[in-house]
Amino acid sequence: MTDLAAPLRRAAPALLGYAAVRTLGLVVLAVWSAARGKSAYTLLTARWDALWYTRVADLGYGYEVRLPNGDVHSNLAFFPLLPWLERALHAVSPLSYADGGFVVSLLASLAAAWGIFAVAEHVYGRRAGVCAVLLWAVLPVGIVQSMAYSESLFTALAAWSLYAVLTGRWLTAGTLALLAGLTRPVGLAVVAAVWVAGIVSFASSSTASTAVTPSASTAAPSFVRDRSAAPASGARGWRRALGMLIAPLGAAGYVLWVGHRTGKGPLGYLDVQAGWRNGFDGGAAFARFVGEKFTSFPSALAGVGLIVGVGLVLWLYVVGVRQGQPLPLLVYTGVVTALALCASSYFGSKPRLLMPAFPLLLPLALALARARTSRSAWVVGGVAVASAVYGAFWLNGSGPP
Repeated sequence: MTDLAAPLRRAAPALLGYAAVRTLGLVVLAVWSAARGKSAYTLLTARWDALWYTRVADLGYGYEVRLPNGDVHSNLAFFPLLPWLERALHAVSPLSYADGGFVVSLLASLAAAWGIFAVAEHVYGRRAGVCAVLLWAVLPVGIVQSMAYSESLFTALAAWSLYAVLTGRWLTAGTLALLAGLTRPVGLAVVAAVWVAGIVSFASSSTASTAVTPSASTAAPSFVRDRSAAPASGARGWRRALGMLIAPLGAAGYVLWVGHRTGKGPLGYLDVQAGWRNGFDGGAAFARFVGEKFTSFPSALAGVGLIVGVGLVLWLYVVGVRQGQPLPLLVYTGVVTALALCASSYFGSKPRLLMPAFPLLLPLALALARARTSRSAWVVGGVAVASAVYGAFWLNGSGPP
């Protein structure tokens, strides 16, 4: 408990600020929904993907919907960790599956906030860590962090896996990457970060071993800033290799299981996604979607907004590179961003799919941390109100988010 108390005290301002922002969002959602005769809790727990997750928790896999156009929506598209947790909570408490998903998301969102703080503090200091968490909380689609979706759970696992990589805790990093791979398809990004970091670390250790008097600073890659990541010899090298080995087992195991279940081999999961008209086309479909917005004046404004949004995402990534973000963060963010922007469908969901790419916020967090506290507070407070209003409007719309 003592070991946990000190880090928790350091993260307390970030976690309290995060809880305040999310509480504001939930209160605004409750008021807005009540004014429209809707249940805010139902909107959070029983719409769109949340229904698919609870159905998996209740009935298992095998459910599918055949649409009039011939598409087949199978629940095999949804990774199993969240439904497993919903089922576990339902088994040991009076909570329904939907209640369990809501509880998991609330707890996971706090864990994600803490993980984001840990990563940002490790790289840029405590003040930047607090700002990074607050910026993640006030994202326009931040309300998703409180929904019975898998984004909060995935972000928590990803953030802590990245922190474990940065501090040389390879078994922890690999285990969390495995769990992230059981949560969402984009778990591939966490695996890629662990593998790239491990390969670079092995290469650094190999180079250091040729020196007469190798030191921790020469053996450890530059992105590792913890004594636990000193040159791997014996047990440390074994832990690193094992962490890399177990990292992809979650995603690979589920994908192979889906292929076996569908009888379509290792690539069967791609056929499942194709039934949802989802795939990876390098962004061609998204580009056509944006281009179609310019066929009339009102929709052209949305097209301009989409272009500005994509440009901002890419600019933040470039700034992160120029500021020397650690390699594992750049790899993780690059894969998440590429998978989100280059998916061939569900264009309205792209802001939500980008939400786990929290390192994109680090340049903004660093700038905010350098500003006066009063100015930063006004900026965050204003954006928090706007985010709460937008989230309530968005979730009460036709969606899906």
